[in-house]
Amino acid sequence: MTIARYSLIAAAILTLGACGKQEAPKEVASQAAAETAQPAASNSGDTVKIAHSAPLTGNNAHFGKDNENGTRMAIDEVNAEGGADIGGKKVKFELVSEDDQADPKTATTVAQRFVDMKVAGIIGHMNSGTTIPASKIYADAGIPQISPSATAVAYTAQGFKSAFRVMSNDAQQGKVLGDFAVKKLAAKKVAIIDDRTAYGQGLADEFEKAAKAAGAEVVKREFTTNQETDFNAILTSIKGAKPDLVFYGGMDAQAAPLKKQAKKLGIAAKIMGGDGTQTPEFIKLAGADSEGMVSSSPGQSKESMPGGAEFLTKFKAKFGVDVNLYAPYNYDATKVMIEAMKKAGSVDPAKYLPELQKIEYKGVTGIISFDEKGDIKNGPITVYQVKGGKWEVIEVVAGEAK
Repeated sequence: MTIARYSLIAAAILTLGACGKQEAPKEVASQAAAETAQPAASNSGDTVKIAHSAPLTGNNAHFGKDNENGTRMAIDEVNAEGGADIGGKKVKFELVSEDDQADPKTATTVAQRFVDMKVAGIIGHMNSGTTIPASKIYADAGIPQISPSATAVAYTAQGFKSAFRVMSNDAQQGKVLGDFAVKKLAAKKVAIIDDRTAYGQGLADEFEKAAKAAGAEVVKREFTTNQETDFNAILTSIKGAKPDLVFYGGMDAQAAPLKKQAKKLGIAAKIMGGDGTQTPEFIKLAGADSEGMVSSSPGQSKESMPGGAEFLTKFKAKFGVDVNLYAPYNYDATKVMIEAMKKAGSVDPAKYLPELQKIEYKGVTGIISFDEKGDIKNGPITVYQVKGGKWEVIEVVAGEAK
């Protein structure tokens, strides 16, 4: 998920790195990072802070609150059991959650604040555009970060040993979508729109590669922003190219009006999107015009997850709302982090990080283990379509590692 286009994020990272300070000797820098990463409680029986960040305001707030609730549920469960047995002592956890506003600059500020707090680990961020710049700060401090929903390939491609994710990436998802569009929906000519965010543009790029490889012709490639709601000019241009399918890389707040406006303009092409559009909110916003929308989401459907049915019931009972999308992944990410601490017998990031790198954990969403990049192994992709006002599963595809 994302907010700023990746090139801008890269520039922001470079700016952050060029602070004008003389670089410390390697040994001193490593020692400083280790000291910074020390949590407030080191197996003392005190409460240990686990941080979470996502957009809790703005048009992505429904995603962010869903993520926060998933993390909160995991921590509350552990604490209700008396805490986790870590190094022979019972340790309880405190959730420290902050709003990154889906903004890269705000995310780096939040990340530095978490480091200064000496949190034991980070669950987040939600968007790729916030996760990527924040990951550099966590890596420098030696604090493990598990994103439940950032799918941009660039996140784990940076080579940070502290960066992990519990869902498939955009290369895996884009390939499934591109293949499905051509081979299952018989699309020969496709048009592509993206919101210029790290997530939206990245997924659209991967979709384009896969669609071309499968034999489709890309007749239009357009872009917008993640705040726009008027797509009439873009859609009018696309209509003239007569595509069989229009792919949108972005979130539900934009995908819904795009779908409505496409129908109003008489565009007969199928409309397709990724996980940012495969939400109850999309159907709510698009209404009857949501019908026929095809979208994918990393992982199995919520109902098909190994622990899905029980999780959905407990989540609704606890928060009074249904799961939106990523809450099960936040829940699993939090449980995986605590499990690594238990295996290491320590909440010290430097000590439990090696356990996180080799962990195998049976979670609500499935078996979680990570490859050398920090990507989840063998993550499936599910393709859905809106039928009768509900998302229905069309196909589940095993995601190849990228």
